[in-house]
Amino acid sequence: MQRVSRGGNDSRGYPAVPMAEFTVRHRLERGVLLAPAAIAKAAARQARRPEEQWMLKQPKNVRASYVREVMDKGADERLAQIWILRQSNAVRDSYIKEVLQSDR
Repeated sequence: MQRVSRGGNDSRGYPAVPMAEFTVRHRLERGVLLAPAAIAKAAARQARRPEEQWMLKQPKNVRASYVREVMDKGADERLAQIWILRQSNAVRDSYIKEVLQSDR
């Protein structure tokens, strides 16, 4: 989940999202992350960023914990870092392989 500002780019260089759009987007993202696996995997095929694809391919319990521990608490980057560090070795290893070491 990206940080939102009033203009310019977020911390990763992606265009910032206006606050009104953020509210709708947040509800949609939350809904997709909590959806059954078939819906999340279909959404993963449409996702552009490796971290989005990775998250949407995770089991529902992993996606739900992200919603609970990161999104519902403000979606701060620090919360996301804490969340990934608390995940199982298998989840962390898949993140390294599919996101951090991806060719994209």
